[in-house]
Amino acid sequence: MELSGGRITKEEFLELLFRDDYEHLTGKKLRLIRVRVPGREICLAHIITPSDECIYHNLALHIGVHEGEDHRGEAIGLVRITPWEAVVAAADIAVKSGNVEIGFMDRFCGTLILLGELAEVQASVEEVLRFFREELEFRTCEMQLSAGARR
Repeated sequence: MELSGGRITKEEFLELLFRDDYEHLTGKKLRLIRVRVPGREICLAHIITPSDECIYHNLALHIGVHEGEDHRGEAIGLVRITPWEAVVAAADIAVKSGNVEIGFMDRFCGTLILLGELAEVQASVEEVLRFFREELEFRTCEMQLSAGARR
């Protein structure tokens, strides 16, 4: 089958997909579902050093296990990983490679938030990136520091 103009049409796609059954399916209603298959990647590694208390409140870092703790002035490391379950390994690596606390971890969305001094959060995020890139062969992004963050 030759594709029209280098881009495939819906009909060409269906014909390729169903090959032998295409003639039997012509004229019938078909339902196509797109499914996202997460890759093996870290797509966000960002460190912020907020000075405004509202950032901690909006991230809910002042409630739950952190109730009564004051994280103002500490760095916040944000990491986003797929597949999502890999965030558990990332959290383990992070707490073993720096004096950081887990502010939030979601194994259903792949989100990890780390709290601590800037140098500690930075070291932890760098080690997570290194391990996933070199040992697990994940695609990883570069770590970014927010404006105003000092190295």
